[in-house]
Amino acid sequence: MEKLSKRLWSSFLLLGLMGQFAWTIENMYFNVFLYNTITTDPSYIAAMVAASAIAATLATLFMGSLSDRVGKRKIFISGGYILWGLSTMAFGLISIKNAAAWFPALNAVSTAAMMVVVLDCVMTIFGSTANDAAFNAYVTDTTNEKIRGKVESVLAVLPLVSMLIIFGGFDAMTKQGLWSRFFGIFGAAVTLTGIASIFLIKDSAVKAKNEPFLKNLVAGFRPAAVRENPPLYLTLAAFCLFSIAVQIFFPYLIIYMQHYLMIDNYAIVLGVVLILASLISVIGGRFIDRVGKLNFVLPAAAVMFLGLVLMFFVRGAMFVIAAGTVMMGGYMLVTAALSASIRDYTPKDSVGEFQGIRMIFAVMLPMIIGPSIGAAVIKNSGSTYTDLGVVKSVPTPAIFLAAAAALLLIVIPIFILKRRARHENNLGR
Repeated sequence: MEKLSKRLWSSFLLLGLMGQFAWTIENMYFNVFLYNTITTDPSYIAAMVAASAIAATLATLFMGSLSDRVGKRKIFISGGYILWGLSTMAFGLISIKNAAAWFPALNAVSTAAMMVVVLDCVMTIFGSTANDAAFNAYVTDTTNEKIRGKVESVLAVLPLVSMLIIFGGFDAMTKQGLWSRFFGIFGAAVTLTGIASIFLIKDSAVKAKNEPFLKNLVAGFRPAAVRENPPLYLTLAAFCLFSIAVQIFFPYLIIYMQHYLMIDNYAIVLGVVLILASLISVIGGRFIDRVGKLNFVLPAAAVMFLGLVLMFFVRGAMFVIAAGTVMMGGYMLVTAALSASIRDYTPKDSVGEFQGIRMIFAVMLPMIIGPSIGAAVIKNSGSTYTDLGVVKSVPTPAIFLAAAAALLLIVIPIFILKRRARHENNLGR
């Protein structure tokens, strides 16, 4: 398989982009929504990110194994996207006023904050079923090692395209407090995509598994699975360390630009960064398969490391654009190389069930550890401001330095992987 059909590319792009709209809103705007309309306590943001990560992992683990067992991806993709969009729209109903009306005996602020956390988990379950479990397995099913680097470099750009569209065309709604309209537009788009996918995609040819469901569910946790697939688990470890570094700063990025850098036109700044970083990712992605995915990871990580260090020092909008482009360009290239490697190493007869294992390393652990480190850095920085008599914490540049330090750890698993590869080549395997 050297080329993909136009229909398959269309399904990748449509489902990938619409899924990234929902994930962008969850990863970047739920935090802002919570911070700006309910509470500025960063502990709630860290709790929300951690809880949704656990929900995402459990949903992906369960639904990925179930999709393997029934030999179907389409029903999970289509049904999941429909419910994913509806749950996103429901966020427009949450406010301190509504919380006070619905639960008059409870503290309105705490209740509203917990409603955001709980609904985020519900929304994440649907999203992880549709995107993390079924769509990711579908991409693996319908591609091979020769083209996965190219496919991943395109898919890796979609989060940036999503952020660019949202920042450029819809961020003004959030500044005006039109959160219900904001959530409604993108929730409806995701739901309509789920309906369209019923007619667009064809189920991949996956043979249903007859083993007991519980056995499939826990297969990836068995020591034997680790012994049989050491490159997969080492690559997952590398992705975990990389994602922890990202999650130290990413949930607080917009808040940092709004309240520390005081950049009023931050949407324009981010838009320019995303366009330039997307170009870097697409151009760089052409070389991933040529030079080798593992050989590509550390140079790409070095680019991201440089960008993080620069972000610690820069202040003005133009300097933020320059540093942010380096940071996000490196981020996209590392994501593409590691994601393609994970697909290559995933056992072909257990693609769905291993999506849950991937989520533990790529999402759950990073989104528990990373934001907690970020919150600790923010609280210990002592940077605050007073709004209507309330002292509020503000993210500081130290989150980028902490992320850079965490990113250095990726060298360890990549070094082991490359040493294993050299050893196997010497043995003539």
